[in-house]
Amino acid sequence: PPEENLETEEHEADLLRKDACLICLLNPGRNPDLLKRLAKTGGTAIAVDAIPRISRAQSMDVLSSMANISGYRAVTEAAHNFGRLFTGQITAAGKIPPAKVLVIGAGVAGLSAIGAARSLGAIVRAFDTRTSVREEIQSMGAEYLGMNLEEDGAGSGGYAKTMSKEFIESEMNLFSEQAKEVNIIITTAAIPGKKSPVLITREMVESMIPGSVIVDLAAEGGGNCEMTKPGEFRVYKKVTIIGFTDLPSRLPTQASQLFSNNTAKLIQHLNVDGELNLDLEDEITGAITVVHDGKVLWDPEAQNKVQKKTVAPVNLETVSEKISELPEVEKKKWSLLKMIGWLSAFVLVALIGFGGSSEFISHVTVFVLACFVGYMVIWNVSPSLHTPLMSVTNAISGIIVIGGMIHLSGEQIILPAIAVLIAAINIVGGFLVTHRMLEMFRK
Repeated sequence: PPEENLETEEHEADLLRKDACLICLLNPGRNPDLLKRLAKTGGTAIAVDAIPRISRAQSMDVLSSMANISGYRAVTEAAHNFGRLFTGQITAAGKIPPAKVLVIGAGVAGLSAIGAARSLGAIVRAFDTRTSVREEIQSMGAEYLGMNLEEDGAGSGGYAKTMSKEFIESEMNLFSEQAKEVNIIITTAAIPGKKSPVLITREMVESMIPGSVIVDLAAEGGGNCEMTKPGEFRVYKKVTIIGFTDLPSRLPTQASQLFSNNTAKLIQHLNVDGELNLDLEDEITGAITVVHDGKVLWDPEAQNKVQKKTVAPVNLETVSEKISELPEVEKKKWSLLKMIGWLSAFVLVALIGFGGSSEFISHVTVFVLACFVGYMVIWNVSPSLHTPLMSVTNAISGIIVIGGMIHLSGEQIILPAIAVLIAAINIVGGFLVTHRMLEMFRK
């Protein structure tokens, strides 16, 4: 954010012109005085770190991009200071056990850290108060650390909510046990605008194996570790504690690239006919415009309301009760329509059977069987294999194209042309999907 220039003794916020717009990281929840100072200039200030976590704003989400880099960099910092291999090995010189990594918080930064640590061969364990991320953690090859409590910590905006006293006690006991076993702890429990909760106490640090490393990604808010000094590197009782608050800037090229991509998407969102359009009724624009026309517009409550706009879970029991409460007239109406549909299908089949030629009937029979077999084959394939399946269908589409091209030399060209067109579209799409699929396996 803008700060005071020590050489000129002038605050950068005062340089904002009335007809200008400032787009940057402002951290509005923690800088109310800065917002008031910007408002006095009469200009407009947009906080890119206030973008709501909704689907439509994902391409502009600067915080997620920087968190992704922070998670990766946290693992590289830990590996640099650990002094041992992450992966386990059995050599002629002896056995090397793999490093054990505990990641607290499975948000963007946490998942990035899990992926980086797993790629280095470490045994990764992860904890999050939101039970909904269990599958995400396990899909990345990490062990999910759960508790025997049915409390879910899912809150608004992708962040965790405040948990009950019983849950916190159980959580701290879990961390205390894990601290004695693991070599590296990466904490990511940061809430914008609020102090970071203390999850790793002094006693836990003292119980860790000598040479262990703690990387506190929540250091800017005070830290999740009691012994963290924000912005500093320290060693306490032979345990290295890293509290850097500038991890994204330690990968400057990548951070700049992602930040510029996010900013470009934001400008495209605000652009109308080549001019900046601030539609404060828009849920994204209204949330990020913190200063405009000499007024401070930042409202954390409104921010929370935007992020709470989620689809309500469907209760199947309630749905079945509603269906059972439908009037009998509507039920009879649906039954009648269903009966008419079946009768129409029966009459159509009978007409084809009595009026069509034997050759036509054989073609129709093959077509119906192909539809049935295709339906059964596709829908019995596991959803995780749908992408490879689309790649394989290129061969079938190629056969259709060849058949259509052969028939184009005949008298009837409309149907063959349509077949060639549709199959060609499928082939192009299949190759694109195949390319994207193969890119996922390249490092």
